Parts: sequence; structure tokens; C-alpha cells
Amino acid sequence: MGEGMTTAAFPALRMRRTRATAWSRALHAETVLTPSNLIWPLFVTEGKGVEEPIGSLPGVSRWSVDLVVERAREARDLGIPCLALFPNTPHELRTNDGKEALNPGNLMCRAIGVIKDAVPDIGILTDVALDPYTAHGHDGLIDDAGYVLNDATTAVLIEQALNQARAGADIIAPSDMMDGRVGAIRNALEADDRHNVQIMAYAAKYASAFYGPFRDAVGSGGMLKGDKKTYQMDPANSEEALREVALDLAEGADSVMVKPGLPYLDIIRRVRDRFAVPVFAYQVSGEYAMIEAAVAAGAGDRDALVLETLMAFRRAGCSGVLTYHAVHAARLLGG
Repeated sequence: MGEGMTTAAFPALRMRRTRATAWSRALHAETVLTPSNLIWPLFVTEGKGVEEPIGSLPGVSRWSVDLVVERAREARDLGIPCLALFPNTPHELRTNDGKEALNPGNLMCRAIGVIKDAVPDIGILTDVALDPYTAHGHDGLIDDAGYVLNDATTAVLIEQALNQARAGADIIAPSDMMDGRVGAIRNALEADDRHNVQIMAYAAKYASAFYGPFRDAVGSGGMLKGDKKTYQMDPANSEEALREVALDLAEGADSVMVKPGLPYLDIIRRVRDRFAVPVFAYQVSGEYAMIEAAVAAGAGDRDALVLETLMAFRRAGCSGVLTYHAVHAARLLGG
């Protein structure tokens, strides 16, 4: 039918009516995205005044501790409430037992302390897993066959979490996927009088093909022997994700994470609907790299792609998103 059709022949409600102007679209928006929904992952390296661009993550760098502090100030000024720190541990300090993770003077702990001294009003989330510290690239201790040992690893993760909490971490984020580690870490934090240190559990972390650039960034990519399918989740499964989330919440997690992000929006929505708890997503390195590759190829506009994907996370039920585009997005959002 054409534009000249009679009013009587048309329904009373025109769905396009509220979309006709920008102010009306804003008024009727069901989902809101602000800088306060963003967590900025940062890679820390040794040295002073060091910025090391990461080839597989165009636009992302490793920063020495002094320059990470500058990034923390930048995030705070843009309204980004939290940083996620990941260390690029020197290779000579990586061992099969990952003992550098327990060193109070390690790269991660030094970065936490300096940031907290300089920018005390920004949150710091720290990764609890051994892959940045092991010579074999796995998240835990391995036996002679290369199998990651659950309970022996958990014992080390407890000490790693305490080490980071004592350095000033606000959120402990176990990303290792060992069974029972959330409860063990929670009990240890309580016993150490760290009652207000949060746990954001990587509850549904999948054995994904999207992690490659991240492993380059923390220096473990070329070291990994085998794969992580015996402890990270099978991409075919969603009911299993709900079981993982239920266990982590019962063990004392304050919030949960789904990782990767966009390929797992269905998991985010199921978790949010089932448990009504804070759910976070990690828009992982491979997702970031694909957006940047699309922009470089002239196949998309960075601003539009970044905001649309982040809005998708919020629409699916995320309280927040870890994203390497955090600063870019915050600037677009007027942070």
C-alpha cells in the first residue's frame, strides 16, 4: 500500500512514531550504556616509560607500571570505574609451578600498589590463574601427562588471591576454571579479614578460539602445551554453564562472568534470567581484533561497531563489560 492510504484502513498504533526523532528514541530506549558499565583490561610489563604495541591487538599496548598509572587516571576521568590488570611476566620468572604468582613484589602486585596510591578511587580487578606465570602456559599445575591438577592448583590459587588482595586488589577474578576454587578463595579472604574483597568468578569460561591475541599479550601464546579443553567449557554446552554459575554463587561469588562475549549472548541472557545476579562479559581479544580488522578493511565504522556490540551486551543482561575499547567507548559516550 502507498503513502496515500486512508487512516481508517491503518492500525491506530504506528511503531515508527516513537522512532521519528532523536529525542524520542532516547526517551524510549530500553537499554542504557554509560562509561560506568565498562571495565578496561590493561597489560602490564617490566621497565619504566615502556609502551609495547601488541601486534595481534592493534591499538592495544603493554605498559610499564608508571605508564599504567597514567592510564588509570585517564580511565577515572572518563568515568570508567574499574581496571582489569594482566601481567606480562618475564620468561625467566616462569616456572612449572608458577611460583612468581605468590611473590608479593611481582609485577601484578607492584602495579596494584602504585595505582592504588595514585588513583585510590578506581577499582582494580585482578586475574587469578597461573598461565601468566607457568612455563607451560596452563592455568594450573600439571602432572607428567600434562593434565591440569585441580586440587593442587586450587591450593596455589588461594595464595595467589591473598597475595593480590593484600596488595590492594578490590575484585579477585578466578579465571582458571578449577572446581571448588571460589569457595576456597572466599574462605581464605574471610580468614584474612578481607571481608570486602569481591569475587567475580569466571563462571562460564569457554575453551574458545577467540583468545589468541590475549595469549600473545601476556606472553603465554607460544608456550602453551596442548589445549585447555579439560578445564574450560565446551562451546556446545549451555546447561553446563548454568550449573557452573550455580556452584560459584553457592561458594560465595559476588558476580559472575561469561567469556567470550558476543558468541555467548545466549548464555548471558540465560544466566541473568535464571539467577538475577550481576553478570559481566569479557569482550575478548579475538572479538576486539575482528572489529579492528573490519575497520581496517573498510567493512565497518569503528564508532558504530563498538557502541552496537557493547549495547548488545547490556541488552542481553550484562551489568558491565570488560573491553579493550573501553576508553574509545567512554569518549563516544561523553565520559
